[in-house]
This record gives sequence, structure tokens and C-alpha cells, in this order.
Amino acid sequence: MANKSVSDMDETSAKLKAAQAALGTVVFGQEGVIDLALITILAGGHGLIVGAPGLAKTKLAASLGTVLGLDEKRIQFTPDLMPGDILGSEILEDDETGKRSFRFVRGPVFAQLVMADEINRASPRTQSALLQAMQEHEVTVAGVHHKLPEPFHVLATQNPIEQEGTYPLPEAQLDRFLMQIDISYPSLDAERKMLFATTGNEEEAPRAVFNSPQLQTAQRLTREVPVGEQVTHAILKVVRAARPGDDANAFINEAVAWGPSPRAAQSLMLCCKARALLQGRLSPSVEDVIALLEPVMKHRMALNFAARADGVTVPSVIAKLAETLK
Repeated sequence: MANKSVSDMDETSAKLKAAQAALGTVVFGQEGVIDLALITILAGGHGLIVGAPGLAKTKLAASLGTVLGLDEKRIQFTPDLMPGDILGSEILEDDETGKRSFRFVRGPVFAQLVMADEINRASPRTQSALLQAMQEHEVTVAGVHHKLPEPFHVLATQNPIEQEGTYPLPEAQLDRFLMQIDISYPSLDAERKMLFATTGNEEEAPRAVFNSPQLQTAQRLTREVPVGEQVTHAILKVVRAARPGDDANAFINEAVAWGPSPRAAQSLMLCCKARALLQGRLSPSVEDVIALLEPVMKHRMALNFAARADGVTVPSVIAKLAETLK
């Protein structure tokens, strides 16, 4: 690797550590979640943040926009939200001569960071309005293609599916999310610190560390991180082993209804590169594959009815797969 590339990686790693620190001043006790969110953006993908209400999901997404220097817009998903409310719509208007024509009014999806708050409270039809935007970075309205800003990222927050008034996300849309980031309750010390920091007259605000061009440079640098044959083999081995079929082991065939697509291997590779850069390393290791396996794979697999009835969970299946890499 050229000396300049090594220097660029060191500089980017230092800025990423500053971004971690900036986010840590407003989102307490969620260091692992912050790392996964930064890895998602660094890898150029979209993140699905899952947790109960009140665990700073929205705060994290909004703070990421500030820290990373991205133009951010928030969409509150509700049962009556329509696709046009997200993408935009054409309106009929008169010009000075009285001639009528259609003009496209852009929706809130036209932002560098779109925060889709409580995405699973909208109907599947409305959820699917984001499909083309997430995959192709453009939207089509009335047969006309409209490019989205670059970089473009969706951070969606989701309440646990067991709650009232939620709709499960379509499998095709779940596959577009690079990672599912689960947020749990903070530790006692973190919650104590949060209490004092958020109940006074002044609350600390996040500070910008990156601007948009700097982030795009970091994203290009992430893709240049070299990956060794051992890591490549581990990624392919574990993703392919998660799919039921003639070549799968008996446990997978008995428990898994459908497994991860090739997009899972691509996502895992990119996330491993980003994690290495975040931690100041020049290339990823098998440990990165093991650490990122659950957030990358969890939303890309489904168990059959018999396995669910027996108490088998997707994380437990992934943990067994991870054991084969150790």
C-alpha cells in the first residue's frame, strides 16, 4: 500500500475517533451502537435502528447528520402517510401567460441523510416508496427520474414488531439495509450521567467533525481498504452456510426458511473494511467478520414455524455459524 494511502487512512481514522467522541457526548452508554452507525455510513449504506421507545434512536440519527456534516431531513412515518408525502408530487400551476403545466415538488427524501422515524408504523405500500431511493439513489415520479443528493443515506428507526400498530417491513426492503442496529437499555452509570446531562437548563449539542466532501473521501477510502484471502473465505463460507439447501448442514435446513442473499456478503465485506478503518487498522480480520455477523445477517434471514415454536432465534443460529469461524 502506498505511503499516501496509509497517511490518508491514519488521518481518516483520527477524524472518525473525533466523531465517536462527539456522538458520545449526546448519546450515552451506546458506544457499540455509535460504532455500528458510523460503520454503516462509512460503508455507504443504510441502517435500521431497532429498539423500544425512549432509547435515543431518533437522537442518534439526528446527531449523525450534524457530526458528519450532512443535510438531514426527518420523516415521521404514520399509518396515513402516502408515498407522495415521501417522494414528492407533481402539481398543476399557471404561469404568467395563463398556460398550465406540471411542476415537480420534491419530497423530504431529497436529502443526504433521511431519518425515517418509526418506519414500521406506515403501511407496506408507503414503506416500499423508499426501495428505489435506497438502491438506485434516484426516484421516479410520473415516469421522470430524479437524482438524489450524494451521499445519500437512510437511517430508519423501528419499534419492536410486537408493539401495537406496526407493520413488518417487506423482505426486499430489509435486504437494502446494510445493518440492523439493535439498541438496548443503558447501564446504570450511563443512565445516571444522562439524567444530569439532560435535565438542566442547557443540553450539550453535537459538533460537526466532517463535512460532506470529507465524508465522501472517507467512503472512497473505505472501499480501497485491502481484504486478505482468509477474510474473503470466511465471509463467503459463513454467508453460504446460512442458506438452506442440499449443501447446508442439518441444523440450517431444519431451522431456516430462507437465508441471506449475495448482498449480505457484499455488505459484510464493506462493513469489515469500515470497521478496520474506524479502529485505525490497514485491513480487516476474521474477528471483524465475527463481530459484524449478527447486525449484517439478522434481518436477512427467517426461521420456519417449527424452529420458532421450539424457541430457536435468529441470533442463536448466527452464533452457531460464527463458531465455525473461530
